[in-house]
Amino acid sequence: MPIVRGRAPLRIGFAGGGTDVSPYCDEFGGHVLNATIDKYAHAVLEPLNDGRLALHATDMQQQWEGEVQPVVDETCPLVLHRAVYNRVVRQFNNGVPIPVRLTTFSDAPVGSGLGSSSTLVVAMLAAFRELLGLPLGEYELAHLAYEIERQDARLAGGRQDQYAAAFGGVNFMEFYADDRVIVNPLRVKRWILSELETSSLLFFTGVSRESAHIIAEQSLHAERHDRTALEALHLVKREATAMKEAVLRGDFALLARSMQDSWAAKKRTASRITNTQIDYAIEEARKAGAIAGKVSGAGGGGFIFFLVDPTRRAAVARVLNGVGGQVMNCHFTDLGAQAWRIN
Repeated sequence: MPIVRGRAPLRIGFAGGGTDVSPYCDEFGGHVLNATIDKYAHAVLEPLNDGRLALHATDMQQQWEGEVQPVVDETCPLVLHRAVYNRVVRQFNNGVPIPVRLTTFSDAPVGSGLGSSSTLVVAMLAAFRELLGLPLGEYELAHLAYEIERQDARLAGGRQDQYAAAFGGVNFMEFYADDRVIVNPLRVKRWILSELETSSLLFFTGVSRESAHIIAEQSLHAERHDRTALEALHLVKREATAMKEAVLRGDFALLARSMQDSWAAKKRTASRITNTQIDYAIEEARKAGAIAGKVSGAGGGGFIFFLVDPTRRAAVARVLNGVGGQVMNCHFTDLGAQAWRIN
């Protein structure tokens, strides 16, 4: 077998996050606007000839090795790796174990709010797709990744990350009951994407430890039809449509207003979405010239996405560096999950 490398892009959630989570999307339908960026989750498959199986997450400094087997049990600490391996062997290799070393790493940590966990699952599946010649298109790849993460690994979360990683680009996504998903790729003019890149800053506050709790709380509110939370989610959904129209028209004033309204509504969907560190960073950035800011992902930490006047970009970056954390530039990519062979 050849060495196979795979990667899938991380994403920025512009609007609609939380409406892709059951039971909200099953009852009301969810709308999400997101875009993939030039930061990736990576997976490498190397054949082993000694009857062994090895699973490594080099960025997390975790690993498991043992005799090659059709099912890796819970003694392996790498939940996503074993879930992907087990599903691939069971569903696509007739239960025959695969002697490989699976190594992964990501350009962003788990809990960053850029969809890193789900993107990692898509990257691993893309590598196995290339290795085994699996007939998986973008929809099938994303749905399989969702099933593995949510059902096999029993990890809470939504659906947008898997589809963003599989498709790539700027997408308006619709989520409905019975796992029906429609991905609408947006044909955004080049000058608009260039202006959006020039006007964007990513600020890493630190790894979020709250996302699972936030998602569980949002799901509970939707299940119980909590009026405040439901009204907020409805507004978050509407702002995804408004922001889509703003991006397509290049209306950056509308984009900023919609982002502010979406962030205000999102904070009402669960109790831990923001905290004093996030609020302070957004307020200081606004004072320095940021036009709007919102957390990407579930909340509680991770990355804050800022829209800034390009002439004030350096000033905002200086202020954010003083707040603590890390400022990064943002470049969009239209490529989804990829894999290739090394001879």
